Amino acid sequence: MTDSSSTPTRKWRVTRRGFLIGLGATGVGLALGVTLGKAPLRLFIAEQLDAAGGPPGGPAGGPFAWFEITPDNEITLFVSKVEMGQGVHTALAQIAAEELEIEMAQLTVIQGSTHRGPEDAMGTGGSTSVSSSYVPLRQAAATLREMLRQRAAELLSLPVAELVARAGGVESATGDRRLTYGELVASQTAWEVPEEEAPLKPTAAFRLVGQSVPRVDLPAKITGSAIYGYDLRQPDMLYGAAVHPPTIAATMRAAQPGRAANLSGVVQVVVDDGFAGVVAATRAQAWAGAAAIEVDWDQGKLWQQGELESLVTVGTRGGITIQKEGSATRYLRDRVDVAADYRTPFAIHAQMEPQAALADVTADSARVWASTQAQVTVQRELARVLKMDAEQIEVIPTYLGGGFGRKLNIEAAVEAARLSQAVGRPVHVGWTRNEEMRYGYFRPPTHSRLSARLDGGRITALEHKQASGDVAFPFFPAIAATVMGADFGAWRGGRIQYAGIPHRHTAAWRIKLPVRTGWWRGLGLLANTFAVESFMDELAHTANRDPLQFRLDHLGDDPLGQRIRATLQLAADKAGWETPLPPGRARGIAWSLDVDTVAAQVAEISLDRASGKIRVERIVAALDPGFVINPDGATAQVQGSIIMGLGSTLIEEMTVQDGVVTPSNFDLYPLLTIADTPKIDVHLRDSDGIPRGVGEPPLGPVAAAVGNAFYALTGVRLRRLPFTPARVLAAL
Repeated sequence: MTDSSSTPTRKWRVTRRGFLIGLGATGVGLALGVTLGKAPLRLFIAEQLDAAGGPPGGPAGGPFAWFEITPDNEITLFVSKVEMGQGVHTALAQIAAEELEIEMAQLTVIQGSTHRGPEDAMGTGGSTSVSSSYVPLRQAAATLREMLRQRAAELLSLPVAELVARAGGVESATGDRRLTYGELVASQTAWEVPEEEAPLKPTAAFRLVGQSVPRVDLPAKITGSAIYGYDLRQPDMLYGAAVHPPTIAATMRAAQPGRAANLSGVVQVVVDDGFAGVVAATRAQAWAGAAAIEVDWDQGKLWQQGELESLVTVGTRGGITIQKEGSATRYLRDRVDVAADYRTPFAIHAQMEPQAALADVTADSARVWASTQAQVTVQRELARVLKMDAEQIEVIPTYLGGGFGRKLNIEAAVEAARLSQAVGRPVHVGWTRNEEMRYGYFRPPTHSRLSARLDGGRITALEHKQASGDVAFPFFPAIAATVMGADFGAWRGGRIQYAGIPHRHTAAWRIKLPVRTGWWRGLGLLANTFAVESFMDELAHTANRDPLQFRLDHLGDDPLGQRIRATLQLAADKAGWETPLPPGRARGIAWSLDVDTVAAQVAEISLDRASGKIRVERIVAALDPGFVINPDGATAQVQGSIIMGLGSTLIEEMTVQDGVVTPSNFDLYPLLTIADTPKIDVHLRDSDGIPRGVGEPPLGPVAAAVGNAFYALTGVRLRRLPFTPARVLAAL
């Protein structure tokens, strides 16, 4: 822990423009931040901090700081978004360096924590990291740049208009007089934010943004110096492990240390309020100790897969209307021409790195390092468990070896903190793969029922009824479910976006399941797009129409419809949609709209009819995410999202047997291999210059595109994921 007496005092001011300025971490230099989307309570707290003379805790920077510049011209960008392979640190660095007029090599990116860096209650997820930060970060960087130009004008006795910010300094137009940013911040300690809004660079002048610059996290990862949750070490550290329930409905009646207290290396057995765990000298000893604790379990109901599936079924009444355009229900009451049901199963995140955390808890504070996507969420939960104020707890994210929504919830941090508080020493907890797969938050199973009426080869009315376990509600106050009725995460992607259909209706049923379900990449996007876009294909074939043209004919003519049309056409053109394929191959097309990003894909497949194995030969992906910060990074995100979607399409599935979620490891839960990965062609288009999400939208169309290709090849429709060989053979 950092001695509070060594933490320099900072002077902070909240201006009417929402900027905060003060001294850097060393007591000299300049730190600048901005209150981004803070709730009124947080703004009030910021004002109280200003009156008190500085922000609490943290060895460097305040809770709102984006930038810090030292007299040595060291320029630091603190980011709240965590790096889990998606390249967000690089994209944010590009944005900051662009407006600051510095080179990428001049900027150091540091992962923020709950005590330093910009406050971020949202965490890293939802494909919003870059889009939500783009304008505020540009404005903060531009404001800092203009403050430095103004100071240079005072020191050089030159008009601001004659000074140029370049390469980490401000110089005269002739280039003969120059002051570095470091020299400028060393020249004064009191700064004022300009009254005029700092001008942003025109996009035509961008040098870095929009370019595929090298990733800032690569050197650490290549050299092995990057720290992940499992890598955390601290002097005097012990290892911990907690006991988890044997079945999904089990609850702990009582627990006794049993043999655990006498095992080699065990330092302490902790049993308290429904929690049981062990602290030991090594990880293996901690695991052995946890297994030796004697627990009296109430097993609860031993659920079976069939029982859970029967729960996840749309009803005849009680659904929550999500979308109502026209009078679809009335038109379909008169006549339904096509109807179909689609199902998707439980699935796990299967990220390569299991969750891990290191906690150092004292009587009046706690520091917790964790592989988390949501440091503020973890901080709040720790405050509740440790009975501390949130401000007493600093949560510091590490690099993540994949997240996909799983690490928006990290039980290992709470377990490590409880054990550290009990033993009075730092404790590291790292979950096993078995724990991740048996006790995680799963993607919920879904059921969709679609009905449509056709008149003259066009859709007159279309209805989508959807049932799903919770995705977002487990992590919100209970009132959210009461007010909304249906989980907004579960019906993501479920609306019918074909504006050319006059009568559209979408309804959702919330199913309460005994299995923990929650955030998963794209939330309900994959399941809902699979249903809607497979059904659109069925309608196209029923109407004897080309699937691409049928979709285009049902789009609106508004700007969104034009974006969708152009993206679909781009994917089709690049895939050679109208070019015949050799025998044994077929194409399918699908698209989705998510976080205002349009994703369209054409899948080309072949089939081993003897084994039932579908081989995806090629996927052509077109994406309209607006303005792209780093094309190479965006392309990688599209490819990764498609590969994850293919896993769910072809092989990934979790089931429940005798109350236990199975399988419990990768030997029985196969992931898509490199050998099974198709050629993926990615084509990005910018329709309006507005940056949008990239990480999740490409997941949406994958399953439907493959399923539609399978129908084109075989004349058989697959309506249940995954398309395993056994399921394919049964369908054929």
